[in-house]
Order: sequence, then C-alpha cells, then structure tokens
Amino acid sequence: MVARSAPLVRVVRSGLEESVHLGDVAVCDAAGRLLASAGDPDRLVFVRSCTKPVQAAVAVDAIGLELTDRLVAIMAASHNGEPVHLRAVRDVLRRGDLTEADLQTPPDRPLDGASARRVREPLPVYHNCSGKHAGMLLASTRAGWPTATYRRRSHPLQRRILGAVERLSGADDVAVGIDGCGVPVHGMGLRAVATMYARLSDPDRQGRLAPAVERVVTAMRAEPYLVGGRNRIDTEIMRAVPDILAKEGAEALSCAVALGDG
Repeated sequence: MVARSAPLVRVVRSGLEESVHLGDVAVCDAAGRLLASAGDPDRLVFVRSCTKPVQAAVAVDAIGLELTDRLVAIMAASHNGEPVHLRAVRDVLRRGDLTEADLQTPPDRPLDGASARRVREPLPVYHNCSGKHAGMLLASTRAGWPTATYRRRSHPLQRRILGAVERLSGADDVAVGIDGCGVPVHGMGLRAVATMYARLSDPDRQGRLAPAVERVVTAMRAEPYLVGGRNRIDTEIMRAVPDILAKEGAEALSCAVALGDG
C-alpha cells in the first residue's frame, strides 16, 4: 500500500517544500537477508523489465555462450530504438535466419525523441523490448522449440524463465501476468526482487545457469549503451560506477547490484 511508502525525495523551491516523492526500497544480500529498507520492503510489484538480465540468461543458456557482448546486451535491454540498437536487434535475428516479421512485440515508435522523429510508422523492431524478443526467438530456434508461440506461458522457454526467477528470487509464490510487450511478467515482493539481483553476483546460487548469467552480466557492463541509450539511467549508472549492474523497469522500478559483493 502507498500508505506505507516512505518519503524518498523532497523538492524544495525557494525554501518551500513543493513536492514529496514516496517510494519503497529493499536492500538484500544473496542469502536473502534484508540489510536496509525504506517504506515497505515487501511491497508486491511486477518486476517488468528488471527481469531482463534473467530472461536473457535463460535465452543465452539455450543459444550458447558465443554471442558477442553487443548481441547479448541488446537481449537484456529496454532500448531507445536508436540506430545502434536496431542494428543489434536485426543481427540477433539474422543469427537464427529470422526476420522482423517474426517479432511479436507490439508496433511502437522509438523511445528516443530524435530517432522517433525519423520514423514513418510504428514497427515491432522499434519497441524497447525487441532485443529481448529477438533473443527469445533465437533461443527457440537453437533449442528446437516453436517460434510462433514463444510468448505463451506454456512455451518451454517461458517455463525455464519462471523457474530461474523462482530460484534466484527465493520466492515460492511468484505471480504471473502479461507484460506490456506480451510475454509473461513476474510479480513478487521487493525483498525477493532484491535477493534475485544480489544472486546475479553469486555463481554458487545460480545453478546450471551460472555461465549464462556471467555472460549476460559481462555483456551489460561492457555495452551499457546497448542496454538503454541516450539519457537513460541504467546506462549512465553503469558508465559512471565500476562494478555496478543496473536495470530499470516500468512503473518506477529500478534495480542494481554491486558485483562481487553478493
């Protein structure tokens, strides 16, 4: 409930408090211990695009570890739709003899204003989740799974993603809905979200997914501009702060982990 949320930011203009921004914070270690909090650390949220590092790791596990940092990073991105992002998405698709017609992202315009002004009509490839979808399609072709149904909760890839989310978060009651891009989205308390991110830096808690998680983390750190783009907070955090993995999601959710600290 918002009633339990804490004031995180106060905006003061000429000595007068003009507005207060409320929020909820949970800081956990890889064991799931709550180290710090503000507001309600167990507030239920859909993890939205903050799940993308895990979704990308499951896809990489099916594809193989040979993809370049650039292609792996775009699979974990909520990208701006700038030319550099679109080239990467198309390159992922080409790896599986796929085309933009295979993408089931809703048609959209680029998030980046300058890029949006250059396009004539909304297209699936412009959607900020198109890299994730391209990765899911490539994973499905490599594993021999159907590509036409890759968004369905019953699809083998989506079942593996749910299992990885449950294992890394430690949550045993993960809710499943439909994200804005059409794939399953996972809901849990903030404490579980924080635990999931802490475990991205702890290979001992990642099971068979450990090599793929390491590959995704390395790629996101190496190619932060692919993860978001111009004026995007996760891109700027990873550019500015060594050994931090950051990813933003919809509805003001933002996650980060200090790599190596658990």
